[in-house]
Formats: sequence, C-alpha cells, structure tokens
Amino acid sequence: MPPGTMADEFHSASFRDPSGFVFRRDGVIHRQVNRRYASEYDQLMGSGLYEKLVAKGLLLPHEELPEPPSPSPDHYRTLLPEQLEFVSYPYEWSFSQLKDAALLTLRIQHLALARGMTLRDASAYNVQFQRGRPVFIDTLSFGHYEEGEPWVGYRQFCQHFLAPLVLMCRRDVRLSQLLRTNIDGVPLDLAASLLPARTWLNIGLWMHIRVHSRFQRRYEGEGAEAQSAPTRRKLSKSALGNMITSLQGTVGKLDWHPAGTEWAEYYEGDSYEVGSLEHKKSLVSKFLTAVSPEEVWDLGANTGVYSRIASEQGARVVSFDVDPACVERSYREVREKKQERVLPLLLDLVNPSPGIGWANQERETITERRGADAVLALALVHHIAISNNVPLPHISEFLATLTENLVIEFVPKSDVKVQTLLATREDVFPHYTQEGFEAAFSPRWHIEEAAQIEDSERTLYLLRRRPASRAPSEAADPPSPGAIRTDRD
Repeated sequence: MPPGTMADEFHSASFRDPSGFVFRRDGVIHRQVNRRYASEYDQLMGSGLYEKLVAKGLLLPHEELPEPPSPSPDHYRTLLPEQLEFVSYPYEWSFSQLKDAALLTLRIQHLALARGMTLRDASAYNVQFQRGRPVFIDTLSFGHYEEGEPWVGYRQFCQHFLAPLVLMCRRDVRLSQLLRTNIDGVPLDLAASLLPARTWLNIGLWMHIRVHSRFQRRYEGEGAEAQSAPTRRKLSKSALGNMITSLQGTVGKLDWHPAGTEWAEYYEGDSYEVGSLEHKKSLVSKFLTAVSPEEVWDLGANTGVYSRIASEQGARVVSFDVDPACVERSYREVREKKQERVLPLLLDLVNPSPGIGWANQERETITERRGADAVLALALVHHIAISNNVPLPHISEFLATLTENLVIEFVPKSDVKVQTLLATREDVFPHYTQEGFEAAFSPRWHIEEAAQIEDSERTLYLLRRRPASRAPSEAADPPSPGAIRTDRD
C-alpha cells in the first residue's frame, strides 16, 4: 500500500525535509524517498558509501521495498529501516553519549567527503543508540559535495554537539538540559558568554565557539550557509577535511569525570550490608524470571546494577536515572564491556521529558515512546514521595501507565536513607507507611509476591497491574504486613 494512504501514519517529527519523510505502516517505521532526492540517494547507494557505513556499524541499514511504479507523484523509493529498540533524545544522554554521537557524525562526514558526498545537516537527532553504540539514522542527510562549498552542517554541529559538550565539562554537566529548551542546539553566543575565560586558551574552542559565534552575529539574516562558514571564502576539499579533523581533535580532548556525587557511590556506601545487597539481587532476579520480560525500564537505576541483572536474563533494558554521574558511569560500562542490551539515559521522573518542538509533537514524551513489559522501581518511592511531595496514589497511577508488571521496593521511615531525607524537613507524610503504601497501590496493582530484604526493613514487591475495567472499589483488600510472604517463611 503506497505511502499517503489511510493505512499509513505520518511521523509527527518528519515534516521539515522535502527529500522524504518517515511514516508508520502497521506500527512499523518506514521511510519514503521523494523524487527530488533521487540523484543524491542513487549516489549514496551506488558510490559504495552506504555499504561502507553500514559495514562499520555507523549507519542504520535498510532494505528497499517493492512498491507500485507510481504510488504518488513524489514517490521514488520506500525504505524499511532496521527498527530502533528505543528512541532517545540528546537531552537524555550522558556526556560520553553526546561525545560519541558527535564523533560518529564527524567520522561519517569524513567518509562521505571521500565518496563525493557531504552531510547536509549535523543534527544530534540524527543519531540514536542501538545495541549499546551510536548509529546514524537519517539516510536522507547525504548530499552531493561540490568543490569549494563550506560544510552547511557546521553551525548545527557546533550548536548540537560542541557547545553543550564544552558547557558540560567546563562549566556544569547539568547544562546539557539547555538542549531541552533549544531544539536546534545551544546558541553559540550563549555558550560563549557562559564559558570561563580559560576556555579560550584552547585554539579549537576559541575558533569553533567564540570566533564562530562572532561570524554568526556578523552575518545574521544571510542564511545558515553564510553563518556556517568560519570565513566568507570558499573552502577547498582538503581545507574542509582539515576543519573536520580540527573538530574531531577538539571534541576528542573534551572529558568529564563522573565522581563525587552521593548516588554514583550509592552501592559503595551504607545503604546495604553485603548480605542484604546479594539477597536483593536474588529477589530481583527471581521476580523478573517469573515475568520473563523482553523490555524492561529501570527507573532510578543508579549505575545500573539491577539493569544488568535484567539484561543477563535476555531483556532489553532502558536504565533511567536523574544523576548525570550515574548515567555516565553506566554508559562507560556499556561501552567498555560491549553490553548491547542496556541503554542508560538521564531522566527526572518528577519532571520527565515533555513533548517539545512544533505543536509539542516533534519530540515525544517519555510515556509516548515504546513501553516496557516490566518496570523496576527500586529504592525510588521514598525519593519521589518524601523529597518531592508526590502522594503514593499518584505514583501508583503513573507507574500503571508504563507497564503491567512492577518490581518495586518500599523503604520505611526507619531506614537511614529516609531518615536523611527527613532530617531537614517536617514529617508531613503520615500515610508513608507499609500499610499506606499497599493501600495506595491496591486499586491498580495486585500483589503477586512480597519479601523482606535480609538484614533490613525494606520490602520488595512483585506487582501485576489490575485489568483496566476493574473499578478501584472492586479491588481486593491488601494483605496485612503480617501476611506478607517472604523467602524465609
């Protein structure tokens, strides 16, 4: 069935590029190549560039589908790309994820130039993480290279990659969230104003951020190509290659050390005794085995200890945490150990990724993306309920929108971590008890199993979401704490 028919659903983020668009057919992502892009597409496929990029794992592979000769006036090809496991956005990436995505983009530009092509843009949204590594997903980003032309993607690369990376490592790692409020990247004049003076001792940063921002201001209103060139002169192919090499060197030297945060060292402190930690791991493994999920979300994953337990059972895991140091450490482990089933991402559950861009639909909310067969919410509820004043029933309702199976930990007020949270504030949480927790979750969840973690007062639950048609008043009464089953019974 040709694109544009009632059975196809156009992707809300794919409307800006006249070369083609992304659409869903029976829930599967496809891409249409329009006739105006035919020459560039044929060069990509005929020059050997596509095969080389795919062979190196740099570009998402696709197959061409047989379509009717002329399904629409614009149609040239219909592509079926390899389906992404999970769609993430740059403001959800760690420092090293953004850096690796930047270096991937520059490497592809180098390889494209060698085959007479160039990247027409350098958006961070053209990169996704698949099986633990970054991959370029926009087949229609490649254009013909003409001798002397500047790289039109230069400005976008600096705004999407270089500026946020420099701000993260030279000022504050949390400035990555500027990408959430600036969908086309961090303005270079803003980055230049925020960076410390010592930054300009680096010739690459001085050229690609400070000087580049001055050119942008000088040629404002003359179009992206004029603003993209570091000078108004034409660039030879070798000079353009040298500029890409300069960017690679500048990005490659940037680094950030994820040390010193409380939560990045969580499992090395006083939260669990050795026996408690091992018992908790065994319970999580047991509960996951009972569910046999293919997709798991680990909320408040820290450095991903339990994410990896799920991945070892064969599940694909999205490992969320609010702490940039935790996500960074987790991603470095993914990269170093070539772990293909864990995707660490930055997420504040109290303020999760919203819909942004045109009509708030270009970038999806976290709940609009691919869901999970099971969710882990370990050592999490007390942070949301006490640190952020979110009532337990609200937490229950939100988690019920994500999954049918929930492995969740209740940490009582007597626990040292909860006592720490309450040390500097009034205790206005009379319902934050184990009985209150079970009562709050009972309308939406059935307790399949519960066990107290050894040498602690914490309790781990395996919950199954009740059918949507069942009214809260019809839900069974939660068991009393004394009726909870444990592995030691």
